[in-house]
Amino acid sequence: MRNIIDTPVNRRGLLGAGIFGGLALAAGGTSVAAPLIPAPRLRPEVRSRALAAMSRHIDRIKVRDLIGICDFDDPSSAPRFHLLDVASGRIDSLLVAHGRGSDPSHTGWLQKFSNAPGSAASSSGAFVTAEEYYGNHGRSRRIDGLDPTNSNARARAVVVHGAWYAERQMIAQHGKLGRSEGCFAFGESDLAQVMARLGPGRLIYADKLDRA
Repeated sequence: MRNIIDTPVNRRGLLGAGIFGGLALAAGGTSVAAPLIPAPRLRPEVRSRALAAMSRHIDRIKVRDLIGICDFDDPSSAPRFHLLDVASGRIDSLLVAHGRGSDPSHTGWLQKFSNAPGSAASSSGAFVTAEEYYGNHGRSRRIDGLDPTNSNARARAVVVHGAWYAERQMIAQHGKLGRSEGCFAFGESDLAQVMARLGPGRLIYADKLDRA
């Protein structure tokens, strides 16, 4: 049974209070506080699902020392992309944007997944990282979807890339990151780490446990 503080309504209320608390102070004539970035968390169930996905697709995941796990239950203001060192259990967590088709009203929360061409939405499931290239967003990495929920990833040009709208200062200015076209978009300051550590043949797993 989930603790009540971990339900969607309560969690969103708490995170929202932290993010926008500084703005409320400004309205009362007090100096604006720095926005609160929620502490990173990788929940055991999401981690277990990612490891199960690696076992399920073991023939496609050639390099299994590190997994990228994206927990879309958290808002874009939270470090929700986790680089998990499988052997040591060490986790490094980063900000990542979701697709505009997954959040049409730009609430900062992913509302839905889609695998449909033209949806501009994020997709769930297991991906395998592929070749690096330079495109419209500069340094990027192609990924291939391994599940029915993300099988169109390459055809949709869903990739890993850097973006100005995924930088930390977006949270200070807007309380959330901007949105991608369905790609895993990272701040330029984090992109080098992601590209180096998630080279070809590794797993990226994206999920959202609360599908309501």
